[in-house]
Amino acid sequence: MAQQKAVVLPKAKGDWLVDSVPVYTPGPGEILIKIHASALNPVDWKIQAYDFFIDKFPAVLGTDIAGTVEALGEGVTGFAKGDRVLTQGVINENAHAGFQQYTLSNADVTAKIPSNISFDQASTVPLGLATAVVGLYGGGISLTPPWADGGAGKYAGKPIVVFAGASSVGQYAIQVAKLSGFSPIITTASPHNAAYLQGLGATHVLDRALSGDALRAAVKQITSAPIEFAYDAVSGADTQTAGYELLAPGGAIVIVLANAVPEAKQTKDRKIEHVFGNVNAPQNRALGRSLYAKLTGLLETGAIKPNRVEVLPNGLQGIILGLAKLKAGVSNVKLVGRPQETA
Repeated sequence: MAQQKAVVLPKAKGDWLVDSVPVYTPGPGEILIKIHASALNPVDWKIQAYDFFIDKFPAVLGTDIAGTVEALGEGVTGFAKGDRVLTQGVINENAHAGFQQYTLSNADVTAKIPSNISFDQASTVPLGLATAVVGLYGGGISLTPPWADGGAGKYAGKPIVVFAGASSVGQYAIQVAKLSGFSPIITTASPHNAAYLQGLGATHVLDRALSGDALRAAVKQITSAPIEFAYDAVSGADTQTAGYELLAPGGAIVIVLANAVPEAKQTKDRKIEHVFGNVNAPQNRALGRSLYAKLTGLLETGAIKPNRVEVLPNGLQGIILGLAKLKAGVSNVKLVGRPQETA
């Protein structure tokens, strides 16, 4: 069987290493992709550090994938060998992971990359965009997506607050909120990121260091409309609580980590919705298909802009060093490895 190189986690909490794994054969509805760029996410180092999500070892991680079509499985149409594509990997499925030179994708949630977007840029899109989209348009909130009939601008005049706007997820949440017509779009971030986030669609950028009380006062100065929706892209205990307390009765906050709002503060008339941002998940697949059917056009027109990129040198070895760098903390940039450049 043909072999390839991959970043492998040999055991729970083990040390990353570059090793050989098989090249997979696409089944019905699948595409084999030659990976040219794979973006890193905090969940990757957290899985290694804290041992969750994975129950099969050795494990290959990575969920942000861009590359070229290498082979098509049975029944796949609309793609040809050599097409530039992006897709989201699946945690705990080595054959659908990004930290390797070849991977499988589900064709119905794979999109072609337009000519104005590089492989590196494209790899920053899948997980961050899926988490923003599933949070607002799937699950318990289920707003009408802006690419669906009647969805563009549907929520005009409704305010939304996005915590951690400079994070990858936060940037995509701002962008889809803009497409949905939300206004004002209030976000929290470090002041030096304000102009960049305003370019993505934020109307007001508040200092992420504000206390909960100061934040509420600032939001009230911006709008007197009820806050029906908040999106917490960082989901620390402090930001979850601050966002929850901003909500009007009937409102909802989307969180990306476990609920940390104190029980004493929770009321029956405000919702907390946890998001699992993967379009391959059965409960998200229909929404994912609708997104990926429009994604090429959204990227081509600039309606959706990728994250800023920092390319890691030395192929898969660079991904290992990048995971340590990500754990130490990065700001407003997505770390991207290039598996084909592995020595």
